[in-house]
Amino acid sequence: MGSIKIISGHTNPGGSTVANINLCNLFNEHGLGAVFYGPHDWHLDQCRADKTSNLVINGDDFLIVHYLVMPERPVTNGKVILSCHEKHNYPIAKIKCFWDEIHFVSTSQREWHQAEGVVIPNRITKLEPNVANTGLAGVIGSIQPHKQTHISIRRALNDGFSKVLVYGEINDPDYYALRIKQYVDSGKVELMAFEDDKQKMYDSVEVVYHSSESETFNFIRAECAATSTHYYGTDTADPDVTLYGDKEIFDAWLELLGIR
Repeated sequence: MGSIKIISGHTNPGGSTVANINLCNLFNEHGLGAVFYGPHDWHLDQCRADKTSNLVINGDDFLIVHYLVMPERPVTNGKVILSCHEKHNYPIAKIKCFWDEIHFVSTSQREWHQAEGVVIPNRITKLEPNVANTGLAGVIGSIQPHKQTHISIRRALNDGFSKVLVYGEINDPDYYALRIKQYVDSGKVELMAFEDDKQKMYDSVEVVYHSSESETFNFIRAECAATSTHYYGTDTADPDVTLYGDKEIFDAWLELLGIR
């Protein structure tokens, strides 16, 4: 059997990168040789990983391709799976098919794309219940208009929290300057950047506010449940997701790849 190669166009911090790291680790924990390839460095020390520049596709490899457009199907006898974690920023209908089957992370996401595919939820990072009494609210996710970070901050402050910790990279400097900087300057918000240690992040807050315009898979809600952190989301931020355990995820991927 060939190797399983997960190939992504984005391996900087983010939900899809975490999902692919967790999937790569799951395969390797079960003795299947999997490697996660990408153009950035952040993923390299979190699973069996390498840079895209070192990728070699052999004749029997199984490929899981994320956030890339390929001119044609790669030459391999193993299946080529398009793993889609996005909506608007990866419009499947407008992309020439280079895959055998599509993987979606939620039913609502598949319905949005109006495409045939298999739904397998993301693997959730193992976390412990949070018993800290910090008196702080948290907002988790990249700072950009789509995530509506400013609305989450405003909701937390309106609920009586005097300080909000914001975990995430600034993806849109103009949005940050217009909507977020005023809260940072006033001392009501502290920017925490992206936190690799999820347990540390959830242990630092009592509640998490989430106001994204649209999500494909709500990692934050699932992680709040695992850590017993109060979660205050919005309808737009909460897609229809049924969580799987590790065995269900592993078995579903074996079937999709045609390994079993």
